[in-house]
Amino acid sequence: MLRQEGNRIIFHYDAEELWIEPWGEHAVRVRATKNAEMPSENWALAEQKLPQAISINITEQGADLKNGKLQVHITEGGKITMYNHKEELLLEEYWRNRRVLTDPKCSAIEVEAREFCPNIGGDYHLTMRFESLSRDEKIYGMGQYQQPYLNLKGLDLEMAHRNSQASVPFAISSLGYGLLWNNPGIGRAVFGNNIMSFEAYGTKVLDYWFTAGDTPAEIEEGYARATGTVPMMPEYGLGFWQCKLRYQTQEELLKIAREYKKRNLPLDLIVIDFFHWPRQGEWKFDPVYWPDPDAMVKELKEMGVELMVSIWPTVDRESENYKEMLEKGYLIRTERGFRAGLDFQGATIHFDATNPGAREYVWEKAKKNYYDKGIKVFWLDEAEPEYTAYDFDNYRYYAGTDLEIGNIYPVEYARTFYEGMEQEGQENIVNLLRCAWAGSQKYGALVWSGDIASSFGSMKNQLAAGLNMGLAGIPWWTTDIGGFHGGDPNDPKFRELFVRWFQWGAFCPVMRLHGDREPRQPQAGTTGGAACCSGAANEVWSYGEEVYHICEKYMCMREDMRGYTRRLMMEAHEKGTPVMRTLFYEFPQDEMCWKLEDEYMYGDKLLVAPILEAGVTMRRVYLPRGASWKDCETNTVYEGGTILDKPVTLAEMPVFLKM
Repeated sequence: MLRQEGNRIIFHYDAEELWIEPWGEHAVRVRATKNAEMPSENWALAEQKLPQAISINITEQGADLKNGKLQVHITEGGKITMYNHKEELLLEEYWRNRRVLTDPKCSAIEVEAREFCPNIGGDYHLTMRFESLSRDEKIYGMGQYQQPYLNLKGLDLEMAHRNSQASVPFAISSLGYGLLWNNPGIGRAVFGNNIMSFEAYGTKVLDYWFTAGDTPAEIEEGYARATGTVPMMPEYGLGFWQCKLRYQTQEELLKIAREYKKRNLPLDLIVIDFFHWPRQGEWKFDPVYWPDPDAMVKELKEMGVELMVSIWPTVDRESENYKEMLEKGYLIRTERGFRAGLDFQGATIHFDATNPGAREYVWEKAKKNYYDKGIKVFWLDEAEPEYTAYDFDNYRYYAGTDLEIGNIYPVEYARTFYEGMEQEGQENIVNLLRCAWAGSQKYGALVWSGDIASSFGSMKNQLAAGLNMGLAGIPWWTTDIGGFHGGDPNDPKFRELFVRWFQWGAFCPVMRLHGDREPRQPQAGTTGGAACCSGAANEVWSYGEEVYHICEKYMCMREDMRGYTRRLMMEAHEKGTPVMRTLFYEFPQDEMCWKLEDEYMYGDKLLVAPILEAGVTMRRVYLPRGASWKDCETNTVYEGGTILDKPVTLAEMPVFLKM
């Protein structure tokens, strides 16, 4: 049965009710459920103003909805197809049944497009199937995965958060559409050559948002209007950030900052990483090792350096706040047994970031001990988020790796700090997160790619991850320069990797040096957080004179680009434009730009070709058609459409300026 209610088409058959409604320009939202009522949550989507030019027509053969450049048709049997304003097919549900005998794909195999399989205990395992319309289709976005492929066509993706994996399920297609899987939970996405499918392992509703556009930029900007944009990046986000695992004392950190200033190296921010606290769940500095935070912050600010601190959501049973938080219901609960989720430097449990009272409690602690001291930047480490998932219906968390249900945790975690700032009318706070979901960007989420390996293969993975995160709507993104795990600053092979990563890092949205280097440092002490030791030195002068001067060159290059980077951050804030952009984002008419995965645009003017292998002395670069390009090293100008074999030394990475 088909009917119209206002600007909504409603289809009902058996136990299923399905809604199709305009949701922004050139876009619709599709929802379906087998419950008595449609769930009301909007999840990543913001309410949209109703577009002006909408038409709905219902006949005996089905219903049609037109919204700008998008046309949607649903048959009398419930099958959905979508077209652009050129009447080109963009999306078709995968139906293989005999409900409509005149359908050219009528089939006896009985496979449903929208399949709700009941789970024991309630909810459904949902599968949404679409036709794969073209083997030549290219699909991008979907967040951050540790694999080297920019084009996701042909891939099978787990939708779950893990350390270094962030599922942000917005896909953008070369056919001219974007699709947001608006179901926050554990699942799967498959972009096969025969079927494209999305799964949610535990849900009450099918929910996706779909838009059409003539260019990738038009699609991306429509998605940003639907889910929100990042705030404007503060000035300290435009330059160089110094970090390691970890500065163990106040004097050690100040010594490093002073050395940067002594050498006249540009430094915007320095980081105090984890275990600067007495115990987990005590959001403050350990006075044994950080005796005067006020004086520390004051001296850093006088040097023009901001301070970032790491905030963990874990609460030690022996911490000063555990008892009060337990009494007030601010801690997550285990299904059975001992109240602990992690056993790392103490038996800990997460605070419940979905509880507004718990969010306010943690923010007030952080505000008093960090923000009021002048610290505006937080590293919100999710402490291995793959081990927790939240069941909104039963109000409890699950622990383990066999997760079947769960909302995306980092959205709520970032909100703890962002909303605290909003309530007090203060400036934007930057949240450095290991994971994110659709909509996280509007809470000031700067995502980094987690604890990754120190290898060229890992570096190549990060390039694909950063570009796809931008297309998934997360323009603030960074990576550990040099990789996180291992790497000896005295090893010539690691020095080469470090240089290549550092050069590329100058052209990432945020340039941040981090890593757990070898050999390990001795502990600074035996009490409190000092029980967690650190890695070797990780400053730019830690790698020898040759590497130091290369780093100096690229740090100054980053500083010279400050005004340019500021403009890119404004575009991200105003329109949702990625800072790192695939070639096809800027040159969609150039077919070659849809094929290349190892070079990209930093904004609209700079083409970057990272060195992603050891021992490279020649780098092949394609210069897109439609512009002239100046080599930033030699000032030689080339015409677009050129394939260039450029000689390179260790001291340079190919960068070209669009003229």
